[in-house]
Amino acid sequence: MRAKSDPQGLLELGPSSLRVTQAYYQKYERIDQMLQDNPRILNTFHRDASKTFRKGPHRRRRSCCFTSEHFLRTILVMELEQLTYRDTVIRIDDSVFLRRFIGIPFGSIMDFSLLCKVFKSIRPETWKTINDLLGEYAVEQEWIQGESLRVDTTAYETNVHYPTDSSLLWDSYRKIGGLIDAIREYAPEAVGASRLQMRLVKRTALLIARRANHKSKRRPTLQKPYKLLLEHVSWIVTWSEEIQEACRAGIDRGRYDLDTVRVLEALLADLEHFVALASRVLDQTQRRVFDGEVVPSEEKLLSLFEPHTELLVRGKARRPVEFGHMILLHQVENKFISNYEVFRKRPSDASMVDNILFHHEKQFGHLPENFAADKGFYKSMEKVAELEDRIRNVSIAKKGSRTAAETEREHHPVFRSLQRFRAGIEGSISFLKRCLKMGRCLYRSFKTYCSSVGSHIFAHNLLVLTRL
Repeated sequence: MRAKSDPQGLLELGPSSLRVTQAYYQKYERIDQMLQDNPRILNTFHRDASKTFRKGPHRRRRSCCFTSEHFLRTILVMELEQLTYRDTVIRIDDSVFLRRFIGIPFGSIMDFSLLCKVFKSIRPETWKTINDLLGEYAVEQEWIQGESLRVDTTAYETNVHYPTDSSLLWDSYRKIGGLIDAIREYAPEAVGASRLQMRLVKRTALLIARRANHKSKRRPTLQKPYKLLLEHVSWIVTWSEEIQEACRAGIDRGRYDLDTVRVLEALLADLEHFVALASRVLDQTQRRVFDGEVVPSEEKLLSLFEPHTELLVRGKARRPVEFGHMILLHQVENKFISNYEVFRKRPSDASMVDNILFHHEKQFGHLPENFAADKGFYKSMEKVAELEDRIRNVSIAKKGSRTAAETEREHHPVFRSLQRFRAGIEGSISFLKRCLKMGRCLYRSFKTYCSSVGSHIFAHNLLVLTRL
C-alpha cells in the first residue's frame, strides 16, 4: 500500500549568497509551507494516487517506497521547471535542494514511467478539488476576496498535425497496416498472404499534398490520386474486418495459447477502434471531395489519435483556426485563477455569464463588486442592465453600433479602468502557455487532457501566492 507522507524531518543546508538562487529557494520554500498548511490537498491527491497499483480485482497489491507526497511535489517540480517526466527525475536526482523539497534527501528517485502512471491516475475532478482547496486557503489568509472578477477563454491545443483528407487517409492506412503486421507475428494464418503497399500509399498522399498547393490546378488534378487513395484505405478496412473475424474464430476454437490470446485481444481491440475511425475518414472524404458537400465541423474527424479534438474558429489574424478545446478562466485580484472549465464542445461566450457568476457566488459567498469581460461575452443591453442590477460595476463592451448613451457608458473612467483590468488576464494566459506548458497538450485521452489543465493552473496559483 502507498503511504500518504513521511513525517521525518530533513537536514537543513546553509543559504546561498547568490541573489537569484535565494529567490529560487524562497519560491520552493513558500510552496512547501503552503502545502504543509493545507493537509487536505495531500489527502485529496492521495485518494487517487493510492489506487495506482490497485486497479482490477485480480491485481496483486504491493507496497511502494514512495509516498503520495513525493509524487505530488515531483509533479509540481515538473510543472514549475517545464520538464518532461524523464528530465524531471534526472533534475531532482542531481539536485540536493529539489531532493529536499520532494522529501527524498538520499536514495533512489522514482522511475519516470511510475511518475507518469501516478499523474494519469489523478482524475480531473481531483485537480478541480485541489484548486478549490487552495482558493479556500487564499481566502482564509485574506490574499483574495473575490471583489473583482475578470474572465476570458483560450484554446489549449491538442498534439495534432493540420488535418487534411489525404493526411488522415494516410494515417489510417499506416496505423491499421502496423496493427496487421503485429497480428501477423502471432496469427499468420488469420492474416493470409496479402501484402501492404505502404510506399505507394504514402507517395499518393504526398502527391495530393503537393498538388493542393497549386490552387489553379487543384480540382482537376486531385480527383485521380484521391480515388486511388480511397481505394487503398477501403481495401485495408475490408481486409481488417476479415482478419478480425478469422482471429476471433481461432480464439473460440482454442487455436492459441493463453499468452497469445491476451496479445491478440489487445491488438484486435486497437484494430477495431482505428477501423471505425478510418471508416469515418473515408465517409467525410467521399462527401467533401467527390460529392462536393460541405461537411459541418462538428461531424469532422480531425485526428486519428486524438479523436476528441475540436476545430476552434477564433478569428485571430495569425491563427484563424486552432485544434483543441476551449478553456474558460475566472481570475480575481492578485492574478489568482479562482475557477476554470474545460469544454469538450465549445459553447458561446455569452451563454456562460450566469454560470460564471453562480460559481463565483458559491465560492466566495457573494457576487463580485466589479465584473469585466471582453465583447465576446456580450449578449444584449438588456442582459447588461440585468447584470448591473446585481453587480456594482459591469464592464462588457457592446457589439455593433452604439447610441450616444452607450458610447458615454463605455467612455466612463470606471468602465475603461475595468477594461484595463480585464486585459491583465491576457498576460496570465500568456504565462500559462509560455511557462507552464499549456500551449499544446501532449496527452491523448480527453481525461488526461483535463487533468493537465488542472495541474497547470494549480502550479500557476501556487506561484502567484508565493509572490504575495
